[in-house]
Amino acid sequence: MAKPTPKSINPAELVQLAGAVILADKFPVLATVDEDQPRARPVSPVKTEGFTVYVANLRQYSKTGEIAANPKVELCYMDDQHNQLRITGFAEIVTEQSVLEEIWSTNPLLRQYLGSVDNPDLIIHQINPVRVRYMQEWALEYYEVPFKRTVGT
Repeated sequence: MAKPTPKSINPAELVQLAGAVILADKFPVLATVDEDQPRARPVSPVKTEGFTVYVANLRQYSKTGEIAANPKVELCYMDDQHNQLRITGFAEIVTEQSVLEEIWSTNPLLRQYLGSVDNPDLIIHQINPVRVRYMQEWALEYYEVPFKRTVGT
């Protein structure tokens, strides 16, 4: 079987292509490190701004402890055409009340299960990108996606 030839990608379209993968995949995989063991699990982001992604966690979740011990994480998105987007970055706990309120007001599931934005079990992690890569349908070649770095990265 002949190896498929990937379509050429216009570098000016990378941000748009990467954004489309984010929109298509509602449950990206979050990778963390548990001491010396990688861990991966699907997550449901509660907010996305460009390539900065917010994920809700509960204090007792394993991933919360893993992120506290090592904030380096990676999100992997894939659409139904097998296009991939990888966001490598670090996670930090959101403490800004206006951001927490915005996330709370737009996520009925959080409100249903946690009752109050002040619930001490609720933790929102903001994943700040340090690298964003896009790969077209098994082309085995990643493209670096340009993005604006957030403060502190």
